[in-house]
Amino acid sequence: MSKYKLGLVYGFSAYFFWGFLPIYWKHIHNASSFEILANRGIWSLAVCTLLLTMRNELRSTFLIIKSKRLFSILAISSGLLTINWGVFIWAVGAGRVVESALGYYIAPLLNVLFGILIFRESLRLLQWIAVALGTTSVLILTIEYHHFPWIALSLALSWGTYSLVKKRIDLGALESLTIETLIAFIPNLAFLFYIQGQGTAQFGQGLMVTTLLCLAGIATVIPLLLFNGAIVRLPLSTLGLLQYITPTIFYLLGVFLFNEDMSTGKVMGFAFIWAALIALSADLVRSSRAVDNRVA
Repeated sequence: MSKYKLGLVYGFSAYFFWGFLPIYWKHIHNASSFEILANRGIWSLAVCTLLLTMRNELRSTFLIIKSKRLFSILAISSGLLTINWGVFIWAVGAGRVVESALGYYIAPLLNVLFGILIFRESLRLLQWIAVALGTTSVLILTIEYHHFPWIALSLALSWGTYSLVKKRIDLGALESLTIETLIAFIPNLAFLFYIQGQGTAQFGQGLMVTTLLCLAGIATVIPLLLFNGAIVRLPLSTLGLLQYITPTIFYLLGVFLFNEDMSTGKVMGFAFIWAALIALSADLVRSSRAVDNRVA
């Protein structure tokens, strides 16, 4: 399989997995957003550490900390990831999945902009059409909310910048995620100890909620590993456009499963997004036939 096609497989898998995560977070409704966030980080670190141990790469991964440059970059990406996770988990709990979808509609546009301005990537005709349609849909959906879309913009900026930062380092997906979650470990653990002392923690209060909080690590690591596998194989512009898959699933879940409001304007914006996806799909099929970069 070519490098480009393998990147597409990783990318599609990651975004479909992410798309259905709101259902998972909804089932941990007893725990606060901050408790879910802290557990997500800690159990993600546990999963990463286990996988690295199985691959005999734990020691070499922790040696990355000695590089001031890499550690500084990963500290930034860790902060961006924490912000993104926190805002999204809160939005799902607050019944604002559709507004979260808007944020992830905006994020690919930022990635495309980064790809053009920083990496000097060029867009093909169908990609330009997809961007134009996506931009139109974002404008329509923003107007429909009648307030400053801080959830959407926070998600877009944190995720778009995270993608840019990760594009600039040459590290394996598992290794980088391990360091990112390690950096956030002490604050996460301190918070969990605090809420345990206050008697407000849900961890350990029931089999279901405790199990779901523990499995948050697996639910987090799988799509992030797929995403990192895609980001090193695809141009940033292509990867950015693939992100329309996740917010489309968010939007469908928010409207049809969680019964969030869907006005005429939102339907119109959603129609533009689907048009953008059709243009993107046509371009991906055409471009994948032209690429012949075989993986050794």
